Amino acid sequence: MDITIHSSFLPHTDPDASVAFYRDALGFEVRGDVEYEGMRWVTIGPTGQPDISIVLEPPAADPGITDHERDLIVEMMAKGTYSGILLATDDLDATFAQLQAVGAEIVQEPIEQGWGVRDCAVRDPAGNMIRIQEAR
Repeated sequence: MDITIHSSFLPHTDPDASVAFYRDALGFEVRGDVEYEGMRWVTIGPTGQPDISIVLEPPAADPGITDHERDLIVEMMAKGTYSGILLATDDLDATFAQLQAVGAEIVQEPIEQGWGVRDCAVRDPAGNMIRIQEAR
């Protein structure tokens, strides 16, 4: 069986702020931007890796979600506990410096973790936890 990851989904609360973060802070490219009934889905991905994408989506677009569940999702996003993603870079220090330069919300500066990776953590504009580890 040959299965690959094509797209992952992260919620956004402000598509323009999220696009600016992923484009300007992380160097991702915008691959698609779809509006439907006042909502936006934006597909982004790392430059040079066209087969891997992240879809920034409205957090409660599913019609099966109740108003109470929508409120919980927004609350969890604000705390950074709803969703996240793990990225990797060859130069963690340069990536972290770029994140600081654009004013990203720093959660953890680069550190050697006990499980054998060196990483840092930031939050995107929607509150999603973005952990970035140094590729080995």
